[in-house]
Amino acid sequence: RLSVGRPVWGVEVCIIDAAGQEQPWDGETSGSLLVRGPWVCAGYFRVGRSDAHRDDGWFDTGDIATIDARGYVTITDRAKDVIKSGGEWISSITLENTAVAHPAVAEAAVIGAPHPRWDERPLLCVVLRPGATATREELLDWFDGKVASWWVPDEVLFFDELPHTATGKLSKKDLRERLKRFQFGDGRCDTATGTGTEDPDE
Repeated sequence: RLSVGRPVWGVEVCIIDAAGQEQPWDGETSGSLLVRGPWVCAGYFRVGRSDAHRDDGWFDTGDIATIDARGYVTITDRAKDVIKSGGEWISSITLENTAVAHPAVAEAAVIGAPHPRWDERPLLCVVLRPGATATREELLDWFDGKVASWWVPDEVLFFDELPHTATGKLSKKDLRERLKRFQFGDGRCDTATGTGTEDPDE
């Protein structure tokens, strides 16, 4: 029930890695989700060349997904939001869902921040519930046993509110812009404030 189901009749699906190699349908290996078929658009209106439309007919949905042996597709993230750490992919959606399950957390967003060794590492941005308290260490410990150890965010930033789109969705684009100066250092984080836990707008 957590999957988006099987493809409709007449549509092929596959998942590929960053090198364009097709990945196995084992329900665990993730990759970029491609679809192909007579019901799939062949191009965008008034767009001469779309990178999402390949010459062999496959359309890149922009989603990261797994496919199990029965053909059930589970979307794990958007390609633009997935965190690329040490050549591996980390699902920001999984980390966000885990974070908001904490009783003190009202809202959470996870973005990839530059890291000198791993390319990117997860940065957890949270809004606490009114009257609730939680420390950085408490929130990071919350992930223990719920996700792979190397998926656990490297840092937590606390916000009074997070940016949203006009439709009410979290705007990671605006959040990335707001935190564009943030980067992880050697064993610590460097922000405009120098701590990573203060208001990044100060």
